[in-house]
Amino acid sequence: MSDQHTIDAALAGDQAAWDTLVNRFSGPLWSVARAYGLNAADAADAVQGTWLRLLESLHTIRDPGRLGSWLFTTVRREASLLGRRSRGERPVADPADAGGFRPGSSPAEDAPDPALLVLSADEGRRLWLAVEAMQEPCRSLFRLMATAPDAGVHQLAGRLGMPSGSYGPTRGRCLNRLRTMLTAQEAAS
Repeated sequence: MSDQHTIDAALAGDQAAWDTLVNRFSGPLWSVARAYGLNAADAADAVQGTWLRLLESLHTIRDPGRLGSWLFTTVRREASLLGRRSRGERPVADPADAGGFRPGSSPAEDAPDPALLVLSADEGRRLWLAVEAMQEPCRSLFRLMATAPDAGVHQLAGRLGMPSGSYGPTRGRCLNRLRTMLTAQEAAS
């Protein structure tokens, strides 16, 4: 079924056409949403929001061959918006837990070293700036590794749309590229 025919059928209310679109694009859309560091619920919201935007805009799609690009751009926007919202809302259950205070000790004893906090934050910032400067699939691979550290090779490979046997070598190449980039940055400093 061509993209134009599928879109026309979906516009006419053909459930099979919608199912075709969903089956074709859901996996990659989930991968993109999860690559933004979203938890499963927020990723589901981003994907669902993308399908809603498509439903609202399907009649305006002029180039059916670009439907995939439109969907990926939309899910990135949805995921980015949800990610910004969740990063801004980091509630702490008990204010005493926020500083790591232990009963029987003074707050000064439990306070982390400010210099170490600054260095650690700077290292993390430099790392993620380097990751963002990388090409695909490395950028998505590192995002997935960070957001789903307990996921297995098969699951990660599936989210990235690659065979399981390709995941390990690709991860090795990406780690080498990242290591090279960070070493070059370190030497330039």
